[in-house]
Amino acid sequence: MSEKNFGAVRDNPARSRFELEIDGAIALAEYRVDDGVMTFFHTETPPALQGRGAASKLIHEALLTARERGLKVRATCSFVIAYLKRHPEFADLAG
Repeated sequence: MSEKNFGAVRDNPARSRFELEIDGAIALAEYRVDDGVMTFFHTETPPALQGRGAASKLIHEALLTARERGLKVRATCSFVIAYLKRHPEFADLAG
């Protein structure tokens, strides 16, 4: 499945997470916001979505949302840490 076939990433503030639903499965990235910093502490991708780029799409859109909101980003989740290392275009978000 190519990225263009993914649905939209949505912020679910009631559950403090971003979600990406594909074929009935939901990849998610949990966060909290304190003092202008969005901290990503957990990313979860169901087995059916692993290896399809879902988590990367999810984090990419979540980071764009943080930027649009004027938030800095901190990552304690290993996936988000690795993503940020691979994508220096988000270095301005480091908080």
